[in-house]
Amino acid sequence: MSTIQIKDEQGVRIITINRPEKRNALDLEMYTALREYLIQGDADNAINAFLIKGQDDCFTAGNDVADFLKNSDLGPEHPAFKFLFSLLDLKKPLIAAVSGAAVGIGTTLLLHCDLVYADTTAKFQLPFTNLALVPEAGASLLLPHLIGHQKAAELLLLGESFNAQTAKSLHIINDCVDPKLLFDTAFAQAVKIAAKPPLSIQATKALMRPDKALLHAKMTAELTEFATRLQSDEAKAQFKAFLSR
Repeated sequence: MSTIQIKDEQGVRIITINRPEKRNALDLEMYTALREYLIQGDADNAINAFLIKGQDDCFTAGNDVADFLKNSDLGPEHPAFKFLFSLLDLKKPLIAAVSGAAVGIGTTLLLHCDLVYADTTAKFQLPFTNLALVPEAGASLLLPHLIGHQKAAELLLLGESFNAQTAKSLHIINDCVDPKLLFDTAFAQAVKIAAKPPLSIQATKALMRPDKALLHAKMTAELTEFATRLQSDEAKAQFKAFLSR
């Protein structure tokens, strides 16, 4: 069964991360599939919005560490690199439904979404410094812009987990709902958006975005530093400890 599944319904492309045995950890093939499904949907006139979700108990635990370390050359052709930059070019709205763990990319991805809904089981974490790394996906720019420097520093420097109520208070998510209502809530909002004049929606999304050139430059700088940190002795020690758990 595919680890990334899609279903197109009522003008919405529903993308499901489906690797429960690995807590939906993303490997390189999954990054490639995510990017391809977004690009295809963006070019399909029958699709007017995206909804990304995980399982009922996990959005994604972040990168598949073992797979990532085997393919750690973060050049422009790296699947994770290409997926992250495809988010900058996405014309159509992206909605997320988050349940359970949303670690690393599971949280930074949300900064590129237009609407985010989480349930009461959701746990967010930006553990980059815990692994002797730095943020990615433009988080070092987007998060301070969204929640202010001090709160962003708290999340990025301490790397501690936080719940959905905290995420809502920080405006990282739109709302926190009962787990039984999560998908229906997020899907209903996606359908509402998909039913509106698409070019107007796309133009409005584009106007609300941060400066694209600035964000592109920040993401490139993050990935350059990320690649450097990944080869450092302190990162190797942290990953060795992580993998031996």
